[in-house]
Amino acid sequence: MNLKKIPLSGSTHGRPIKVTQTAIATGDTIHTALATTTDGEGDEIVLDAYNADSVERTLTIGWGGVSDPDDLIEFVLGAGERAHVVPGLFLRNGLVVKAAASAANVITIQGYVTRAQ
Repeated sequence: MNLKKIPLSGSTHGRPIKVTQTAIATGDTIHTALATTTDGEGDEIVLDAYNADSVERTLTIGWGGVSDPDDLIEFVLGAGERAHVVPGLFLRNGLVVKAAASAANVITIQGYVTRAQ
């Protein structure tokens, strides 16, 4: 098995991804997981978020789907707050991590993937 650290697929060269969507059904793509169902293969995903706004905002992460509550991870980020929002959760089978916020263009997401293949 080979492990490698890669950027989020929704990022350009590891740069922050701006959350432009306010509904998770149309959320911004943060990462698309490795398309495999083989045991031991897939993506461990780490995400940090930053709220550049002057007021508190809510960030919703759709983890492989957009069903509430099954797939949703929700965070409240204070004004100017940077937070570690996903500590390293596993995903595979081509499932997609999406993000939406309570206001467009004020939250960014950064992170990386450790891919086992």
